[in-house]
Amino acid sequence: MEIEYIKVFTGSSILVNRLNSLLEEANIKTIIKDRVNSGNLAGFGALGNSIELYAADTDLDKANAVVENFKNEINS
Repeated sequence: MEIEYIKVFTGSSILVNRLNSLLEEANIKTIIKDRVNSGNLAGFGALGNSIELYAADTDLDKANAVVENFKNEINS
C-alpha cells in the first residue's frame, strides 16, 4: 500500500520545523516541501511562507489534532 501525503500546514521555516517536530513526536510520518530553498536553487524566488508540511494520510486524524493544538498555541 502506497502512502499518500496530505498538506496540513503552510508557513515560515520556523513554524513548519516546530510543527514537524511535534508530529514526529506523535509518530506521524511527514514531508516538508521547501519552495523557498528550491526556488533559490533554481534561480527564481518564492515567498517566505511557502514552506509546506504534509502528513501521511494514514495518520491524518491524529495529525489534524496536533496541527490544531499548534495553531491555538501560536495564536494565543
